Amino acid sequence: MASIDKLKSVITSRGGMARKNRYNVFFTPPSMSLFNIDPQAILSNVLTGQDVSVGTLVNDPRDISLLCDSVTLPGRSLSTMEYQDQFQVIKMPYTFVDSEVSFSFLLTKDYYMKRIFDNWIDGIINAKDAEGNVVPYQLGYKKDYSTDIVIQQLDEEDVPVYGVKLINAFPINIGDIELGNANENEFSKVEITFGYDKYEVEGPLSSTVSQITSGLSIFG
Repeated sequence: MASIDKLKSVITSRGGMARKNRYNVFFTPPSMSLFNIDPQAILSNVLTGQDVSVGTLVNDPRDISLLCDSVTLPGRSLSTMEYQDQFQVIKMPYTFVDSEVSFSFLLTKDYYMKRIFDNWIDGIINAKDAEGNVVPYQLGYKKDYSTDIVIQQLDEEDVPVYGVKLINAFPINIGDIELGNANENEFSKVEITFGYDKYEVEGPLSSTVSQITSGLSIFG
């Protein structure tokens, strides 16, 4: 077994240990999930004297990164078939499967993140027709409800050292939210599971470019 000094030398030569709490997430949800046109919420804000402005009606996707409490980097596994080679059975790969990705988001009092994903999933299963009318239980086109998601591992200077891009991602599950008297000192969170076509591994430079591209997509 290697000595502690040799282990320390390897870790130091590679910039130290990666820390789980140094990460970033970037994506822009489809437009149907960014508008907060809820008459009841608007009326409630007016009656309670809260601000009702353009900023409160259009959700800012840049807040998503700040409210992301945790995320998983996806794994990948090979699917194999067995091949008989004389006296031995050999496994042969024929495709791969990428794991689903789970996010946890902090919930503010206006349920900002919950509303985004409620609207997102509603737009997937209750799509609009050519005239712009909502058709119940009609699935939309994938290009209209999917987006690319960038997940980055950062160092202590907030520089990405590793990243993945989820291609054509969309939410497939909104988790339950537990409420109860025993949770008096806990913040509410919502768990979201995403499906996607595949993921691409990105280096520091390419992940930074993806981050900038994601930011530009906010402005169309």
